[in-house]
Amino acid sequence: MFKRDLDFDRKWAALMKYLQQTVGKRPKDLNAVLFLIGLQELGRGAVYFSKEEKQDLMHIAICKVLSLSGYYELEGLDNEGWPHWKLIKKLPHVDLLSQEKLLKMHVLEFFEKEYGWVYAGYSANISEGGEEDSEMLPNT
Repeated sequence: MFKRDLDFDRKWAALMKYLQQTVGKRPKDLNAVLFLIGLQELGRGAVYFSKEEKQDLMHIAICKVLSLSGYYELEGLDNEGWPHWKLIKKLPHVDLLSQEKLLKMHVLEFFEKEYGWVYAGYSANISEGGEEDSEMLPNT
């Protein structure tokens, strides 16, 4: 494994720990993180969502994080307050693993820009669950 891949994996693990501390539960995977971002962007709090609405929330999150690189632009809100996005720049055609990495990179950037989350780097501490313990510092 390349050093940059290992660094990326450590940064992602640190974000998952940060979200666990913030939300109270560790997100299961990228989809869970996208769902959380979608919830935040919609701004309605914890209410019941249908399966279709949950998919829409994940779409909102994907558009939001990819908007950081100019792929999407917010068009506005519909009558029910749901954001609608316009594709501005064609997305690259890549395999599924590359798509996941692209999204994760943008999710990391989203938390850095929107919430001031900073990855403080690798620390040799290992948590009780056997996972690396990296510090997360708020951007001050």
